Amino acid sequence: MAANIDTGATGFWARVDTAAFGMIYGSVTALALLMAMALHPDSALTSAAVLFGSVLAISLAKAFADVMSTAINTGEPITRVSLSNAWHHARVTLVAANLPTMFFIAAEFDAWSVATAVALSQLYCTGLLMLVGARVGWRVDASVFSSVLGALFAGGVGIALASMKYVIH
Repeated sequence: MAANIDTGATGFWARVDTAAFGMIYGSVTALALLMAMALHPDSALTSAAVLFGSVLAISLAKAFADVMSTAINTGEPITRVSLSNAWHHARVTLVAANLPTMFFIAAEFDAWSVATAVALSQLYCTGLLMLVGARVGWRVDASVFSSVLGALFAGGVGIALASMKYVIH
């Protein structure tokens, strides 16, 4: 589990700092799930359920694994507080699944195509990665140049994962 260290940030940046682990974990997970979907999924609603359900399951697995492994390593009993703390840390992965799920639900109601929902989801997840990358660059060097490099690096990971979908399908 990543440590929650006070970075001195307030407002929006404090929330990004706290959620960075989950934003990265959730975005990469969502991009991997999108990559595994057929190029033209049969049902937008099924795609929404699979995407959200899979990220939720992975979040629950992470929380469960944190609690169980901590109990093994420390010999301390599992409590409601330890369960709550583990879930609080793992739940931020859902940030990466919420909007993409809505994109697929909108496609179910013919707001746009499923292909558009996939593309919007990929852009959103890549954008989250770029945001965290820019924040890392700023925290490490406090310069715009480092922020841009961080955003480009993290965004490059998202673009690579998104591009793989089209290469393998």
